Amino acid sequence: MIRILIVDDHLIIREGVAAILENEEDMALIGEAADGMEAVEQFRALRPDVILMDIQMPGLNGLQAIATIMAEAPAAKILVLTTYPGDNQASRALAAGASGYMLKSSLRKDMLEAIRKVAGGATYVDPDVAQDLASHIADRPLGDREIAVLSLVARGQSNKEVAGGLGISEETVKAHLKSAFAKLKVADRTHAVTQAIKRGMIEI
Repeated sequence: MIRILIVDDHLIIREGVAAILENEEDMALIGEAADGMEAVEQFRALRPDVILMDIQMPGLNGLQAIATIMAEAPAAKILVLTTYPGDNQASRALAAGASGYMLKSSLRKDMLEAIRKVAGGATYVDPDVAQDLASHIADRPLGDREIAVLSLVARGQSNKEVAGGLGISEETVKAHLKSAFAKLKVADRTHAVTQAIKRGMIEI
């Protein structure tokens, strides 16, 4: 029997997962959590075989919860469920210790297979996400300052406003943007922001 903990701040997702698991003879939903902190507490209390973990949650987010749980129990098996297909988000989740990464849009089609794979010690990554990961594997990652600059640009701020917000010069902002353009293989601010959001590097 695979004992499962579902972690998601949306009740409708938790109910959907419960409905899918209901008729599976080899699986049992033993607990639910609505945020990262509750996930850690439930993990400690229940010690599930597999945790289904959302990424975007209030308070302690999914990545932080994964890191906390893996620090306490390196053998824990965590399958990320997310609406975000970006390769950067997937890379961060897998680096934090997740055993799998799947999209909520594939819940009905792929979730049971993914759970069984992760429970058996294998890794499961959504095929589309895996393709993105492979295509960007040689890319240089954005630095913290480049991400900070792009995040402010995504909110519609000018170079001058970004400079004031970060306490740096406009020339430094331009240098960070130029570096980000090169890493993202784009030529302007709009495409840089679009690509960074798509790949899960920044949020708006």
